[in-house]
Amino acid sequence: MFLHSVNLWNLAFYALMVFMATLGLWDVFFGFEENKCSMSYMFEYPEYQKIELPKKLAKRYPAYELYLYGEGSYAEEHKSLPLTGIPVLFLPGNAGSYKQVRSIGSIALRKAEDIDFKYHFDFFSVNFNEELVALYGGSLQKQTKFVHECIKTILKLYKGQEFAPKSVAIIGHSMGGLVARALLTLKNFKQDLINLLITQATPHVAPVMPLDRFITDFYMTVNSYWILNARHINLTTLSVAGGFRDYQVRSGLTFLPKLSHHTSALSVVSSAVPKTWVSTDHLSIVWCKQLQLTTIRAFFDLIDADTKQITQNPKKKLSVLNHHFIRHPAKHFEENPAIISDLTGTSMWVPVKVSKWTYVAYNESDKIYFTFPLANHRKIYTHVYCQSTMLDTNSWIFGCINSTSMCRQGVDLSWKAELLPTIKSLTLRLQDYPSLSHLVVYVPSIHGSKFVVDCEFFKKETRSIQLPVTHLFSFGLSSRKVILNTSGLFYNIELLNFGQIYQAFKINVVSKCSGVKEEITSIYKLHIPWSYEDSLTIAQVPSSTEISLKLHIAQPENDSHVALLKMYTSSDCQYEVTVKTSFSQILGQVVRFHGGALPAYVISSILLAYGGQLYSLFSTGHCLEYATMLDKEAKPYKVDPFVIMIKFLLGYKWFKEIWDVLLLPELDAIFLTSQSMCFPLVSLILFLFGTCTAYWGGLLSSTSVRLLSSLWLALKRPSELPKDIKMISPDLPFLTIVLIIVSWTTCGAFAILLTYLYYVFKIVHLQASLTSFKNSQTVNPKHSRRSEKKSNHHKDSAVHHLRLSVSDAEDSLRMHSTVINLLTWIVLLSMPSLIYWLKNLRYYFKLNPDPCKPLAFILIPTMAILGNTYTVSIKSSKLLKTTSQFPLPLAVGVIAFGSAHLYRVPCFVFIPLLLHALCNFIWEKLKKCVGAFYDEAFVIIFHHRFLFSQCFRFIYLNLYIRGNKIPYEVIWRAWHSLGIYIVEMLPKVYCGISFFFGVKRELAPVLGFFLNGLIDEYLPSVSAQSELGCGLKLKKSRLVCLIKMKAHWLYFTAHN
Repeated sequence: MFLHSVNLWNLAFYALMVFMATLGLWDVFFGFEENKCSMSYMFEYPEYQKIELPKKLAKRYPAYELYLYGEGSYAEEHKSLPLTGIPVLFLPGNAGSYKQVRSIGSIALRKAEDIDFKYHFDFFSVNFNEELVALYGGSLQKQTKFVHECIKTILKLYKGQEFAPKSVAIIGHSMGGLVARALLTLKNFKQDLINLLITQATPHVAPVMPLDRFITDFYMTVNSYWILNARHINLTTLSVAGGFRDYQVRSGLTFLPKLSHHTSALSVVSSAVPKTWVSTDHLSIVWCKQLQLTTIRAFFDLIDADTKQITQNPKKKLSVLNHHFIRHPAKHFEENPAIISDLTGTSMWVPVKVSKWTYVAYNESDKIYFTFPLANHRKIYTHVYCQSTMLDTNSWIFGCINSTSMCRQGVDLSWKAELLPTIKSLTLRLQDYPSLSHLVVYVPSIHGSKFVVDCEFFKKETRSIQLPVTHLFSFGLSSRKVILNTSGLFYNIELLNFGQIYQAFKINVVSKCSGVKEEITSIYKLHIPWSYEDSLTIAQVPSSTEISLKLHIAQPENDSHVALLKMYTSSDCQYEVTVKTSFSQILGQVVRFHGGALPAYVISSILLAYGGQLYSLFSTGHCLEYATMLDKEAKPYKVDPFVIMIKFLLGYKWFKEIWDVLLLPELDAIFLTSQSMCFPLVSLILFLFGTCTAYWGGLLSSTSVRLLSSLWLALKRPSELPKDIKMISPDLPFLTIVLIIVSWTTCGAFAILLTYLYYVFKIVHLQASLTSFKNSQTVNPKHSRRSEKKSNHHKDSAVHHLRLSVSDAEDSLRMHSTVINLLTWIVLLSMPSLIYWLKNLRYYFKLNPDPCKPLAFILIPTMAILGNTYTVSIKSSKLLKTTSQFPLPLAVGVIAFGSAHLYRVPCFVFIPLLLHALCNFIWEKLKKCVGAFYDEAFVIIFHHRFLFSQCFRFIYLNLYIRGNKIPYEVIWRAWHSLGIYIVEMLPKVYCGISFFFGVKRELAPVLGFFLNGLIDEYLPSVSAQSELGCGLKLKKSRLVCLIKMKAHWLYFTAHN
């Protein structure tokens, strides 16, 4: 039935959207290089020694613990405590284990053994009970405070030692890195307690999925503090991202902004880290051997020989991190490297005058210095390039000043070199070194090993080739290519017009070699000059190599650099480079950067369909199918233009001031623009994906309801359609109170889930009843016609005798199916806090803070009423038209304010649900219950029309007895004025009630009784004014009003 309501064209469209979404998802989850990380292994059994915390601290944080990592004899020696090493604290991330410290702790221990424990590190790890802090932010502040206490506890373990540390280094994985940054926001925290912070795959910019306001508030607090106090924060921070293999935290979120020139912050992708050169997923980044070795080398280079602790010199820290994580010159780190080196000893000096030179070294017994005179080369060439396959850490290239053929001392140019996987290379611009007369390449004496040294002089124009990328909408049908005909060793391919994150291309490099017997290695390096996200590809030529070209960070507006494809080639080969647009990778970028906003677009589409169903019920008396309304109402032009218009108007100062006065939050589109995440047509693409998801989700929910109803009929005897429509069943108030108590005492998400299950049960029961009734129709058609006539007869009777017909039941099911779709997404968005609560149930019975509790208080009674609501009971409500108009602006609000803040989305959903429930409540209950109550109350007032006089006398006597001798006339004047004011206001209140609720016919007699009693009481009082002597003048308008109300009463008594 669901599929029959959709035409074939729309079905084909939804299938196409599924195909496109699948392409994008495949690129995110599978479209990357294979895992090239080596596993780090232990040599001895690991031990995690629990550190005893103060009793008050352990009682305050019962779920958290602190451990010390050790192996074998080292662990046995340090069980007694105190410690003598350098403390490093590891903070696990979302659902992370404290045992993840094993990899880096084991490597550090092996490194310490190599130097006979001259220096060693003590690795501590915090057990956060594997909390889901990336999805529930309520415990982030608690974790931060616990880490502060752990730091103080760790430093106490070193008291009394000769080189006792005064600070710790922190390694934070995922959300653990954010908790480490949040330490600086604590009031009593001293910044000197942390000497170094290294974060691994930590989303610093924004949360991956902002599912509750506690996460966004925590991010805002941390980032605002770091921005406002940038000049006062001297903490050296390194952020390492995993690259495209990490689909949980995209690398763009891990980049720390350089807030000022004082900020000691570096951000790098693991694929660009020297000696690592691999992309890591979210978990392998903590055990990737290549990356952990780099980290440990940096740690040991950071040690101050005098204090035997990590240095306090910020310049040295930054130099070490740059050396190991940004650009490695293939030499050991030296804080103050010697620029001038001695070139002495028994060595051969060989002059080289050609512009291109290659030397193969094998079993060399003597040292050789090859000298290149620069005077003649400066006239022809602009640059010189040298490379060596000898990857030792010794100096290998020098510059001589004012020398003829040989020199005793030379400038060590090896520090300018760059280490690559198979070579170390150096490129010099001759103009930058005018004082150098010779270039010297040093070949050491070797035995048994073979390496090759190459040098060539060239003009920049011959090695820098421009290659414009293809257009975004070429869909890979067109391509552009360049051919490298010259026999050079190095080329720079400038990728023009490439700088946005929505661009994605495939580069194909085809190499053809002639007369080559041995395998030759070529290196293709994609260099992004505005961020450290380079990636390397190693190819054995001749071959055809495909390279993915896409970005983590968009090019800044004020940056004029060009992305480069650096090719380290062989002079014996010819290369052809082709670039073309990759449509699947573009879709992957959309999913990677905006996939988290998809629930907002899905719910927006469902809201539009929901509003269409309500309006069709109001206009035609019948509710159309969900799929039909989705095709008709879920259109991008109903939502996107409003968001674009608001974004445009916010550029004007006057509109921004009005926006701020209304206390409206920042538009999510502006928030995404600030992160350089605006794709062209991205909202359209996401809306289409959202509509597709809403369609298939509706199909799934409809099918599930039918299957469950079939199961219900198989397990229980067939049930009948409800004979009398009752909005509030006897058990409904009790169930509502119980669920609200559950929400208050346990978890709001748990109560929402129970409410959802109750609602699904009611709908399944209705579906089973309808199926049973239809089956009985096919068996006994005469009986079905009689029952249909009886139901039609009941439809014409009073409201409180309504009986549900088959068509009304079908309409109700269509409406309920849409409500189930909305509720399903609310449950999914609240599920993380429920999982967090269940996981910590043994420690805390009540979730505090609870992001879903306010929503649960409103949603529980609303859904309890909607579960007993049928379309026949609301189709005549005058509030229905207003209710049907609300989903459209709310759908716009979901996109405008909920796409980057998902926790706001349920707030937009419950509003139409609440109005839907009120339609049913106002129409039925006011006429049936409230009207009867007012009838009795007003009749009582009418029979006691002298109530005002009696109250007046009582008040006067009470005041007189208490000694307050207030004149009788004053009290009567005040009391009389109050009575006349009430009489004047009643018609206005009456008209308002009649207009809004549509109950004029039922309440008019009751209100007439009440007005008649008051008029009869107050009209005689006009003639008595002179006797009282109070000087009260009854205005003519008031008298006319009273007379008109009297006539109004007489009219109703005559016609009712």
